[in-house]
Amino acid sequence: MSVWSSIGTIVSAIGTGGAQVVDRLVQLVLARPEGTSSVGFTVAMIALSAKMAKADGVVTTDEIIAFRELFEVPPKEERNVTRLFNLAQEDVAGFEVYAKKLADLFPYDRKTLVDILDGLFHIAKADGVVHESEVGYLSRVASVFGLDEREFSKVLARHVRKDGNPYEILGLGPEASDSELKAHYRREVQETHPDRIMARGVPEEFVRIANDRLAALNDAWAKIRAERGI
Repeated sequence: MSVWSSIGTIVSAIGTGGAQVVDRLVQLVLARPEGTSSVGFTVAMIALSAKMAKADGVVTTDEIIAFRELFEVPPKEERNVTRLFNLAQEDVAGFEVYAKKLADLFPYDRKTLVDILDGLFHIAKADGVVHESEVGYLSRVASVFGLDEREFSKVLARHVRKDGNPYEILGLGPEASDSELKAHYRREVQETHPDRIMARGVPEEFVRIANDRLAALNDAWAKIRAERGI
């Protein structure tokens, strides 16, 4: 059974239940051994995305479009995915369960967890601004992922880079030497290659994240070079 067919089965079992029903049902699905597969990843990501979109009180069309940019849903399964998304977004409560599930899927892979956080930021900023409530939500998700404050600040700076600190975006402080910054920048660019991201097990559609991240890195490096005259 494919990922999307499995989601269809979940939605069929939900019936007319509300957010609490879908939360309990999805938690049961994720607790099963097969929940550690791509089904678990996709279901948890859908739920986290939906609840994140609700974090500022309003789910916009732009946020739904941004979600669809991260997952290429087969046309015949769009109705089921939309229903699961809509039910999950009714209540922000319970998002820690889904965040913990994703953390458990990648227990020693912080890079993939950062990729997922980037995906959630991609949705959060789709309406033109990352709201304070969304930052709080994403900060809590990062904490459940086991990411520290520095790692979260680095991702946050990438997505609000108009006013972001270029050193934060690269992940080094201004005390770093020119050679250290250049070497670090090159490593970050290598890790951002789409092939590297897909090799970490995230959906192919997450390549959009790689492109956004690369743009942020290049912009930060350009600002630092101009500032230092290097």
